[in-house]
Amino acid sequence: MDRKETKRLDSVLKKISPMELLGAEMHYNKLIYSVVGFIPACDMVDNAFLISNLGCLLSEKGLNTCILDFKVFNPNIYHFLDVTPNKRANGLIKVLKSDKIDFRGEILSTKYDRLFLLSPSPQDLMEEYFDFEFENIERVIATLKQMFDLVLIDIPNNPPLEFCLGAMKYCHVGFLTATERIEAASNMAKLLDFAVSTGISTAKFTSVILMNLLDIGFDYKVFNDAGFNVVAALPMIKAATERALEGKLYVKDNPLINKYFLQEIQRLADLLADD
Repeated sequence: MDRKETKRLDSVLKKISPMELLGAEMHYNKLIYSVVGFIPACDMVDNAFLISNLGCLLSEKGLNTCILDFKVFNPNIYHFLDVTPNKRANGLIKVLKSDKIDFRGEILSTKYDRLFLLSPSPQDLMEEYFDFEFENIERVIATLKQMFDLVLIDIPNNPPLEFCLGAMKYCHVGFLTATERIEAASNMAKLLDFAVSTGISTAKFTSVILMNLLDIGFDYKVFNDAGFNVVAALPMIKAATERALEGKLYVKDNPLINKYFLQEIQRLADLLADD
């Protein structure tokens, strides 16, 4: 991170002294549910697209927002936000390894005001993430919670991985994301059953966001029958995918935005901001 980016980050975040302030209350957060997780339940769900656009809307509401990419084996949110990714051994893995690292040097600024990213490096090796424990994950999430108004976590659907279950355990509220796939509801139930078997409460993961809908006559009632509550339904938008490939956000400076998409994602942003 260059000097200009560090200065910009300093203007938003409280100055952290890792030796003196770790574990202390550095920032009073008025939001009750300030750490929000998103878990994909099936293929064809693009969490990075959802979280990056949602994060932008929340930052426009004046909330200092940090996106935490926990997809340690295949991080990609940096592309959606059009930021240069961390070099190997920097970013998320660096703050996981030591409680003496200054987070300001590892958090990436984006071109959107009040929107930041903490991400693994795409150059990190898979095996470098095998030995982290829940306490490492809890410390990172707790520190970000004190620094930002909102923390949005992209959680990988990989139950044996600590980055999946740890994020589920320490976030305040969560959403399962799904699309019109017949296995989506059963995948959700299996994931939550496994989490419960490890002692993790899953009551906060009963809300579902439907994405990339094609209006193919899918019976959405199956989610309600399984005990899940559908809170938003986002249609498939070709232009949104095209903008993502260009590193641009669909909800930002797009002259022709689908009103149904905007209505649903704005409702999500209002829900999180009001909480």
